[in-house]
Amino acid sequence: MRRADCPAWLARATICISLLGTSISAFALPSFDEVHARWHSSDWVLLARDGEPLQRTRIDHSERRGDWVALADVSPALRQAIVVSEDKRFYEHSGVDWRGAAGAAWANLWNTRTRGASTVTMQLTGLLDDDPQRSGQRSIAQKASQAVNALWLERSWRKDQILEAYLNLVPFRGETIGLSAISMTLFGKAPSGLNDREAAVAAALIRAPNAPYAKVSERACRILRDMQAAGQCANLGGFVQLAFARPAPATLSLTPDDDGLAPHFARRIAAEVHPVAGTRVRSTLDARLQRFARDTLTRTLLELNARAHPRNVQDGAVVVLDNTTGEVRAWVGSSGALSGARDVDAVLALRQAGSTLKPFLYAQAIDERRLTTVSLLDDAPLDLAAGGGLYIPQNYDKDFKGWVSVRTALGSSLNVPAVRTLVMVTPHRFAKTLTALGLPLTQSGDYYGYSLALGSADVTLLALTNAYRALANGGVAGSTADLPRRQAAPGDTATRAAQRVFSADASFIITSVLSDNNARTRTFGFDSPLATRFFSAVKTGTSKDMRDNWTVGFTSRYTVGVWVGNADGTPMWDVSGVSGAAPVWAAIVGYLHRRLPSTPPAAPPGVMQTRVTFENGVEPTRDDWFLRGTQTPLVALAADAGAAVQRVSTRGAVHIGAPTDGTIFALDPDIPASRQRISFERASETSTLSTWRLDGKTLGHASRVPWLPWPGHHLLELVDADGSVADAVHFEVRGAVARTPGTGTGTGTGTGTGTIAAPIASQRPTK
Repeated sequence: MRRADCPAWLARATICISLLGTSISAFALPSFDEVHARWHSSDWVLLARDGEPLQRTRIDHSERRGDWVALADVSPALRQAIVVSEDKRFYEHSGVDWRGAAGAAWANLWNTRTRGASTVTMQLTGLLDDDPQRSGQRSIAQKASQAVNALWLERSWRKDQILEAYLNLVPFRGETIGLSAISMTLFGKAPSGLNDREAAVAAALIRAPNAPYAKVSERACRILRDMQAAGQCANLGGFVQLAFARPAPATLSLTPDDDGLAPHFARRIAAEVHPVAGTRVRSTLDARLQRFARDTLTRTLLELNARAHPRNVQDGAVVVLDNTTGEVRAWVGSSGALSGARDVDAVLALRQAGSTLKPFLYAQAIDERRLTTVSLLDDAPLDLAAGGGLYIPQNYDKDFKGWVSVRTALGSSLNVPAVRTLVMVTPHRFAKTLTALGLPLTQSGDYYGYSLALGSADVTLLALTNAYRALANGGVAGSTADLPRRQAAPGDTATRAAQRVFSADASFIITSVLSDNNARTRTFGFDSPLATRFFSAVKTGTSKDMRDNWTVGFTSRYTVGVWVGNADGTPMWDVSGVSGAAPVWAAIVGYLHRRLPSTPPAAPPGVMQTRVTFENGVEPTRDDWFLRGTQTPLVALAADAGAAVQRVSTRGAVHIGAPTDGTIFALDPDIPASRQRISFERASETSTLSTWRLDGKTLGHASRVPWLPWPGHHLLELVDADGSVADAVHFEVRGAVARTPGTGTGTGTGTGTGTIAAPIASQRPTK
């Protein structure tokens, strides 16, 4: 009997018998909402504080799935391509296409190979049943089971829900599941943007997911003809071949070359919360600010590397913190495609701080009442003994300015005055202050020596920016926050208690200097990117050989840090803080306060403003801020030209130059004990009228006293003529007992020309 002789009712009866005869019953069908709720992508998604997606990071490497795509967000071309290729009568049948099934049943009576007749609804039931045979030929019993389930599904789901679920669950090619994933990986665009040709190729992959490009293009052309778009078949093979050759992106970004808005910050969050596939984590980042910071950094680096005057700079980083909460508002870890090391997070990379540490040094000196902002420091050549040689600091422009006030020295970032200040504060004490601010110093102050004043220590952009936030908050240092406080895990860095490092008074005074454009003119002139139209306090820094370029500062609401340089450490060419990082910083703070005012802080009760006149017109008369009790209406040069400062109080007028507080000395076992000495030295400008006293015993008045070391903890003091202690340090000697013949104790002046024992690194107390 020929097929033509078989009436339609017999074909349908054959299918019915197959359905009734199957032993597979319909499984418990989930609802559309349940299927939607169970779906998750293979990535986790970093969200901005307002919920906007910033970054996708793949976790599940067994399958590649994107976000669930609503049918309304699918291009009409793709919906048409799916229907004409997979189920021409999709909108007419009730789950089973009886006409197609009849033809398939009749073919099964006379052919050995089953002819496909599965509708979209039937295919979906197989996907919902998690059928291991997602593709390929199925037996009549399997198709009968699908038909029964499809009839049940059509009774509880709408047609648009069936098509939407199908497009999200169907495998397309290799590990790629769902329309979102295939659109991003194969065409680099969202499903809403697929045209006729792209839609036909995607639809062709459903029947043959792993077929070669020639077979896929052949089937796609047939689909295009059914879509009445046969003209799109021209050069279709080459188009499919190029699409298949497109490198698969690491994550489902809009394009394979787009690594998202915050790839480095996403890695940081992943290390904190350990998200699973499908997780969406809301962070503290501001999406618009993040995008603006990234684009501004990229644009500035491109301008610096213009062909006419290339500056050999390719990397940069930006971080923006909220002053009050410490929440990170922007985190740009690299310059992206411009960088040769785009995966390196420059926000967390250790780099030399340069002059950015100077505000903290002067804040400490003011807090200790060693200086005021009108104290005069000599910006002149200076040689300091350091280890086996001399430390000779110089200014950035290789010029010296003579006598300058602290305000001018800090505002114009002069190096020699900063080193003179560190001689007073001592490297050891300054290093402890920097550590309290959260800067990751790995050595004691004695290790860095006087170069610490000029930023020889390595810091990260995040830690440095957060240290400036302490100045913005009146001297109180706190931790940063990557997640909203309600999401932070107990005991993480966001919950640490704040610590006061500087007084509110000293912080206010330093802020008044960093916001004073007049104080910057000796180095930067009146018109520089540092001069904003609203309140801002800012400092630049450049490390040795122009390897690092910094600009860090704050407004009344935000603290912004910018680093520019090369990740591989190669020097830039003629790029300073004001020409490299400063334009980025100025653009970002301008963006932050385009509508939000930034006002200067109110003066705390512990400061007062006084009119100050400088003798001989060293600097113009001005109003300046002082700690109460240190105000000076007239500033005159000391009669002794060698005096480094105009002192402001009894405390600090006489002080110890060496050893520094907390030093640990180790006796050298290879040197005879009687030949070892430790030198007690006054600071260069300290009067010799004071008396040395060690552990309560007087040692004399000499400027330098060589002392025979004795193991143990010791207290060294300088005592004024009235018996008051002007300065004191604690130090420790470790090792064998050192004695000279006829000496009963280790306390004595000694007269030999012995060798001073080399100090080992001081140990910082744990906090």
